[in-house]
Amino acid sequence: MKGYIEERAIDIANYIIEQNATVRQTAKKFGISKSTVHKDVTERLLQINPTLAKCARKVLDVNNSERHIRGGLATREKYLHQTNQ
Repeated sequence: MKGYIEERAIDIANYIIEQNATVRQTAKKFGISKSTVHKDVTERLLQINPTLAKCARKVLDVNNSERHIRGGLATREKYLHQTNQ
C-alpha cells in the first residue's frame, strides 16, 4: 500500500472520531468518494492500525443506526418549508 493512502486512512479515521462525522461528511471534507472512505476505514485501516479502525468503526456504526432518523427529520423539514411558502 502506498504511503499517502495509509496517511489518508489515518487522517480519515481521526476526523471521523473527532468530529463524530458521517461517511458523507468525511467524503466531502477530503474530496473523495463515500466508497473510498468506507474502504479506507473498514479494510485498509485494519492493516495499519486496528485500534484506530475499531474506534472509527464504532462511530460509523452509531451513525448508521441513526441514519433513518436523520433522513426522516430531513424529509419533515423539507415538507414543512414547502407548506409555509
